[in-house]
Amino acid sequence: MKVFVVGSGGREHALVWKIKQNPNVKEIFCAPGNGGISTLATCVNIASDDVLALRDFALQNKIDLTIVGPEAPLVKGIVDIFQKENLKIFGPTQKAAQLEGSKVFAKEFMKRHHIPTAAFQSFDSINQVKSYLKNKKFPLVIKADGLAAGKGVVICKNIEEAEQALNQMMVKKIFKKAGERVIVEDCLEGEEASILAISDGRKYVILDSSQDHKRIFDDDQGPNTGGMGAYSPAPVVTKDLMTNIALNVIAPTIQGMAEEGAPFQGVLYAGIMITKQGPRVLEYNVRLGDPETQAVLPRLKTDLVDMCLAACEGRLDQLTLEWDSRACTCVVMTARGYPGDYEKGKVISGLERVAKEKEIFVFHAGTQKKGSAIVTSGGRVLGVTSLGYGIDKAIHNAYRGVEQISFDGCFFRRDIGTKALKRTLKI
Repeated sequence: MKVFVVGSGGREHALVWKIKQNPNVKEIFCAPGNGGISTLATCVNIASDDVLALRDFALQNKIDLTIVGPEAPLVKGIVDIFQKENLKIFGPTQKAAQLEGSKVFAKEFMKRHHIPTAAFQSFDSINQVKSYLKNKKFPLVIKADGLAAGKGVVICKNIEEAEQALNQMMVKKIFKKAGERVIVEDCLEGEEASILAISDGRKYVILDSSQDHKRIFDDDQGPNTGGMGAYSPAPVVTKDLMTNIALNVIAPTIQGMAEEGAPFQGVLYAGIMITKQGPRVLEYNVRLGDPETQAVLPRLKTDLVDMCLAACEGRLDQLTLEWDSRACTCVVMTARGYPGDYEKGKVISGLERVAKEKEIFVFHAGTQKKGSAIVTSGGRVLGVTSLGYGIDKAIHNAYRGVEQISFDGCFFRRDIGTKALKRTLKI
């Protein structure tokens, strides 16, 4: 069996690592891949959003299954393009991918189907939104409508911060067309969790919970990033709460998309704020989270390829997920300057040392091979991940791995998993 993974980040490295464990998979290709992925798969020099070139490669190489990592090719319609050629591909169609491609679409969808979320208004005129803000109480959240690599959400404490965010999005167009429309929504208070469900368009299975750390600095300070670390499971998501989320968020979303003529096949990611009033949807994504994937897949005992094929073939009701009882923590190491302009080309040392550790995995995000060296090539560089019996052990192991790795300007948060510790150890 030949499997083709689309993407180049830590999520895709984790996917390739998991796929490699299936004995029926004889070849793995990844486009474009990275320095770490190149040790497990054949990297193909095709951009992850060049959907036509990706299709041609899949046809020429008789690929049996394609798994799409990032959101951009899904929003561009890669699934529709592959399906026209009878190529098996795991992910939602372009119409279904609007759940992530347009926050306005997603919020209106939630409103239509009575899915709990924050009150909101959408705008395509900066003057209209500034006028609206004059009568609103802060804090408020301003979101760019389109794809912004996880950075298009700004929590504004006052009118000055709101106007600055709007000028960045709608005037300076730092997110290009993604910021032509914006959403202003109430700021929800509580603790966040990531809920990932696999759907075949009718049925679904929910993966074990996880929690991401979006802000760049400790104690959730500073600007949003693509994600600075994650752990699984998230103790804040109790069994009763997961049942609530399944009934009031996941099920009506899958049913609603089918009713609207866009059956959802692939990964439905619901970013949830757990408030005093119950769970509320912050956003949808239509693919595995990054870095949540790095914290969830090491715990998944069920074969990943079998799971994806079951979703593609409409037989998820025949699948039962099995989980490792250990906790898992992923700590992201970033380049100096991230999430702004960041440095590249820094030699990474210590990877060989950590590779000898049994419970620590290093998933490459922004790396490339340069001769015999691995150098930095992205803002998020590595995801140092570990399993452990108890979240405290998983955290300890992950940071033990981090301390053995270095590159000039490296940065990481030192509090990944602290919220879980407080809940499990009652600190």
